[in-house]
Amino acid sequence: MEQCFRWYGPDDPVTLSHIRQAGATGVVSALHGIYDGSPWPEEKILAHKSLIEAAGLRWSVVESIPVHNSIKLASSDSARYIGWYKDTMRALARCGIEIVCYNFMPVVDWTRTDLLHPLPTGGYALRFDAVDFAAYDLFVLKRPRVEDSYSAAQIEAARARFASLDNAKIERIERNLIAGLPASERKFDRAGFLEALAEYDGVSADDLHRNLARFLGEIVPVAEEFGLRLCIHPDDPAFPLYGLPRIVSTAVDARRILAAADSPANGLTFCTGSYGTRAENDLPDMVREFGPRIHFAHLRNVQRETDGSFHEADHLGGSSDIPAVILALLNEQERRRKEGRADWQIPVRPDHGHLLADDIGKERINPGYSLIGRLKGLAEIRGVMHGISTATAAKERAIR
Repeated sequence: MEQCFRWYGPDDPVTLSHIRQAGATGVVSALHGIYDGSPWPEEKILAHKSLIEAAGLRWSVVESIPVHNSIKLASSDSARYIGWYKDTMRALARCGIEIVCYNFMPVVDWTRTDLLHPLPTGGYALRFDAVDFAAYDLFVLKRPRVEDSYSAAQIEAARARFASLDNAKIERIERNLIAGLPASERKFDRAGFLEALAEYDGVSADDLHRNLARFLGEIVPVAEEFGLRLCIHPDDPAFPLYGLPRIVSTAVDARRILAAADSPANGLTFCTGSYGTRAENDLPDMVREFGPRIHFAHLRNVQRETDGSFHEADHLGGSSDIPAVILALLNEQERRRKEGRADWQIPVRPDHGHLLADDIGKERINPGYSLIGRLKGLAEIRGVMHGISTATAAKERAIR
């Protein structure tokens, strides 16, 4: 697989030189300063691409072109934003960039309650504490009908947790949940967040899927015409938050999305961390089922807990069998190669690395995207790929 690294642009404390030193050859990036749904100017795309290529790397995947909120709600002005989205797609194709990762999560992107969860090793991980989240949702945010989202036992656990939280901890949880993340289109205070949630009152999962299908009906023909491959990122975590609908969380969801626009241009970003937050998702089986439509992979692991909490584990640790996923992805690559597909190679990047060693204490760190933790993750992924390739070659020699 093509080994890639995410880069947030010239202001990213992790430089292109760092990325090349990590052993990556591909870069996953975007024009991160444009979040308002307006089209990306071709000259800015080319300038960004030139920076990457001057460092001896390739801009392999766009992650992401933001999907404007009006598109998710299918509101009256969504046609304008869909048109601008298609303009950006055409510009990217003219610049030679073929893979576009995007997500359809309403209001919030990836969500964690703790950005500095201490590990036994001395490093730090991202963590979602389900009880902290419920305590904030129920007793701080106090959104309308919030009790409908929780069982009686969950409400009591959250009430006890809330009683133990001081103001500083509440403020930290709120900042982590709603104040914005790297490459996030929207940043909120509490009142603004409640307003954003209210826009989805009465919007069901079926409604959101219909809006996604409408969007796909518009952009997939453009992708087909210009040779682009679209890949939707799963919900993170892959279960409902704040009463909002989730439609990219399970194998059933993935089947529905791929059927909505049955085209090779309509594919998946296979994120093992996001899908891995649900125990019922069999990740290797999902790769085997959806392999022909997986255009991009995020490899990371989470350690699940029984109450819905989880933290980002070592890339080869945690609750999911990442080596089995890598094997399934490599088998899919080989199938594509034998089929003669030009897009046989799957770009992959390590995701949400731990905060380790000299990165600890640095003032400028994007949560989950420090250098050393992702470098470690990429090295582990590379080692698994090398081990599988070596074992496969040895088996073929023995057969001959």
